[in-house]
Amino acid sequence: MANVDVVNLKGEKVGSVELADAVFGQVNEALLWEAVKHYRASLRQGTHATKNRKLVAGSGKKLWKQKGTGRARVGSVRSPLWRHGGTVHGPQPRSYDYAFPRKKLLGALRSALASKLADGKLTVVDSLEIKDAKTKLYRDALNKLEAKRTVLIVENGKTLSQALVLGARNLKGVELVLNNEVHPYDLLRYERAIFSKAAIEHLSETLVKSVSKRKAAEKEAA
Repeated sequence: MANVDVVNLKGEKVGSVELADAVFGQVNEALLWEAVKHYRASLRQGTHATKNRKLVAGSGKKLWKQKGTGRARVGSVRSPLWRHGGTVHGPQPRSYDYAFPRKKLLGALRSALASKLADGKLTVVDSLEIKDAKTKLYRDALNKLEAKRTVLIVENGKTLSQALVLGARNLKGVELVLNNEVHPYDLLRYERAIFSKAAIEHLSETLVKSVSKRKAAEKEAA
C-alpha cells in the first residue's frame, strides 16, 4: 500500500489515504500506447472523400468514334486516365473507431495512475468544494496546489457541485471529469491530476475489483 498525503485547497496537509499496489503498481507502457491509439482513432472524423468518375464534373458523351481516327479509344472525359478525371480507389468517408477490450482499458487506466503517482503529479484533496462559484478562487486554489499549467480535475459524481462546474469551466488548460469517466488519455494529456478523496477511493475500489475478477477468471481457465 502506498500512502499519499491528502491536502486541502490551501495546500495544507489534512490527512492521508492508502492506495492499493494492485492499482498504483506497475506501468505498462505498451498498454498505454494501445489505449491512446484507440482513443485518438475514435476522435477522427473520417470525412475525407475523393470524387470518382460518377461524381466528377464533365460530359458523358463519347469524344470521338471508336475506330478509324488512329487515336486511343476513349469513352468519357471523366475517365480516371484523363486530367481532371475521376479518382480510382480514393479515400471515402468512414469511421476509424474500433473495439477495445474493457480489460485492456482498465489495465491502461491503472498504468496511467501509477505513472502519475510515480512522477509526483497526482494530488489528492479532501474536498473540491468552494462556496462561491468564481473562476478566480479556483485559479488561486490550483496555484497553491502547484498546478499552474494543464490540470485534470477528477471528482466523484455523488459529491459534484454546481459551484465546481461553474468555477472550473472557464479555466484555461483545466478539464473537469467524473471518476467513472476518466480515461488514460486524459491522465497522460494533462501535466497534473487532482483527485478528490472520494473520487480516488471510489476509482481505486473499482479497479481493485476488476483485478480480482481477472485473477479469478485466470484461475478458472487454468
